[in-house]
Amino acid sequence: MSLWVVDASPLIFLAKLERLPLLRAAADDWPGVSEEAEMETMRTKTLPWDAAEHLETEEDMAAYLEAALEEGDASLVAAALGDIARAKGMTEIARQTGLGRESLYKALSPEGNPELATILKVVRSLGLSLHAKAG
Repeated sequence: MSLWVVDASPLIFLAKLERLPLLRAAADDWPGVSEEAEMETMRTKTLPWDAAEHLETEEDMAAYLEAALEEGDASLVAAALGDIARAKGMTEIARQTGLGRESLYKALSPEGNPELATILKVVRSLGLSLHAKAG
C-alpha cells in the first residue's frame, strides 16, 4: 500500500532524514485504499495528442504560432510551424515552398533547426505573416 501525501515537502524532508522506509512500513498498517483501487489508479490510460488535429481555422493557427513565438524558444516555433503545416497538409506546403516534404518534416520538428528562409517560405505558404513590435 502506498502513502498518499497532499504536500510532498514533508515527505521529501523525511526522506532526507532516511525515515521513508519507516513511513512505508507504517502505511501498510493504515486502513484506506484497497489494493484493487490502488492498482486501478496505476492503470491510467494515456492517448497521443496531436496539435495538428485541433488546428482547424487560420485564427487557430495564428494564435498557436503567436503563443510559440511568445515563448522565445526556436525549437518550439519550428515544432509549431510543423504542426500547422501538417494541419494544412505537408505535401501542399512542400509544393508551395519548393522544398522537399521529408526535409520539411525534419526541419519543422522539435529537433529541427530550419533556416530563416525556410521559416519565411513556410509562413507565407500557410497564409500567415510574422510581425515585429517594440517592447
